[in-house]
Amino acid sequence: MKPSVPTLLSFNGGYLDTAGYLALQGLFTAHITGNFVTIGAALVFGTSGVVAKLLALPVFCAVIIISRLASLTIVGRRLSGLETLLSLQLILLLIGAGLAVWWGPFVNGDTGPAILTGMTLVSAMAVQNAAHRVHQSASPPTTLMTGTTTQIMIDIADTIHGLPEETGDATRARLRRMSVAVMSFAGGAAVAALLFSNIASWCFALPPLVSLLAWIFAKSAAANPVAAPTGR
Repeated sequence: MKPSVPTLLSFNGGYLDTAGYLALQGLFTAHITGNFVTIGAALVFGTSGVVAKLLALPVFCAVIIISRLASLTIVGRRLSGLETLLSLQLILLLIGAGLAVWWGPFVNGDTGPAILTGMTLVSAMAVQNAAHRVHQSASPPTTLMTGTTTQIMIDIADTIHGLPEETGDATRARLRRMSVAVMSFAGGAAVAALLFSNIASWCFALPPLVSLLAWIFAKSAAANPVAAPTGR
């Protein structure tokens, strides 16, 4: 069975957060909250990357606003908003990969090339977050696993305790979906670490391929929504 769009995006979420952290001096490309922690660490230990981490939040927010406005315009014209946002993400990932390969490795995270590469990847993940919230909100988040993991543990506890018949099937189905999301995210993180340790900046060549698969599956689902669900 082929993976769903949310599963592929979860893989990219874990992959790019890990690859960005390793290649760009501790920059989280999708987990913006984590950048506040690494900013503090960079200031205390005198490491580089403070500028990129400070820019990540406003860039992320600006891209979310632009993505939402674009989505509203697209819906008004009866075009596929999800496909368009995934297309934009694919373009940004291709640019980010090209910049990383061309300019990497990045010894100093505050140089112009490192910041431009990082903000391109942050923008790509902002688009992914927007696509999830606007078009796939019924699916587990693809970049943040804390809430998902919490819900998994609650569902496991409820299953052990015993579920009412009327809610048991829904709870088990949610548990399966969320478990797949967490495993996909964790798998992406592991693959990113492995590839970065072996091929350095070339590891950024994989996310555009995964994004392309997600776009293909989303397009297939739009053409045949009954036979090819996107995970909603």
